[in-house]
Amino acid sequence: MKVLVTGGVGFIGSNFVKLMVNKYPDYKITVLDKLTYAGNKDNLRGTMDKIKFVQGDICDKNISDKLVEDADIVVHFAAETHVDRSIMDAGSFVLTDVFGTYRLMDAAKKFGVEKFVHISTDEVYGQILEGSFKETDKLDPRNPYSASKAGAELLANSFRVTHDVPVIITRSSNNFGPYQHPEKMIPRFILNALKGEKLPLYGKGENVRDWIYVMDNCRAIDTVMERGEIGEIYNVGGDNEKMNIDVTKLILKYLGKDESLIEFVKDRLGHDFRYSLESNKIKQLGWKPKNNFEDSLKKTIDWYKENEWWWKSIKY
Repeated sequence: MKVLVTGGVGFIGSNFVKLMVNKYPDYKITVLDKLTYAGNKDNLRGTMDKIKFVQGDICDKNISDKLVEDADIVVHFAAETHVDRSIMDAGSFVLTDVFGTYRLMDAAKKFGVEKFVHISTDEVYGQILEGSFKETDKLDPRNPYSASKAGAELLANSFRVTHDVPVIITRSSNNFGPYQHPEKMIPRFILNALKGEKLPLYGKGENVRDWIYVMDNCRAIDTVMERGEIGEIYNVGGDNEKMNIDVTKLILKYLGKDESLIEFVKDRLGHDFRYSLESNKIKQLGWKPKNNFEDSLKKTIDWYKENEWWWKSIKY
């Protein structure tokens, strides 16, 4: 089996590649990554000799065509993902997330693949104040990042309907774990606390996120790749809804730091208040999250404490 993983040097993508290498040693895995600020080849340290790595842009027709033509399955992670950056400059998000997805879809249409697993996010639904989103709920993105991901989904699905591209979509909740770029809340707060710096918390810190440990999401994507049905969408939730203030206090508690490091800052523009997913459909495929939030948070904190070599040169 030949698998193309786009964005496979990023946070979730690199963890997924490691899972693939360990679980399917006979698979031929190709990783395509542009190596932007969030892409770090050290994420695949110890794995590079077991894969084929191509540095390139999914928007480049020649690269996308060549790699998709040689793939049986495409797992598409490549995207700009940080909400704050999308608010400051949405252009790169539209280009990579939407046009880049078009390039891959066009290649899949021309050359054919067995499956195209498109990785999306719960943020395409927008916020929900009560209850949980089902896969059939409408998309209502409220920031440029989530709008670009929603656009990519709609485009991918249109290629499935019009051109029979075998698309499956996953929408996961907030991931955390090793190798996550410190522009995101949990790693940023861990590193700031380690350095004795303030932890800038938006608003009153009452926004709610459903957290999933990254390897649980990777196992979910593997499950969908193996047993998911073409044309279906699968929510992937961690069943760990937490207010941001509570996650922040846990980080400080585990590091033995005082809560005086918390600094409440002006809220983000268009800040979604709560995300929540119902994940019954993927659970029917035999998947469920294995990792307890508190234990996984401790494990993540320990990883950042023990791997200063990885993050010390990263600007965030």
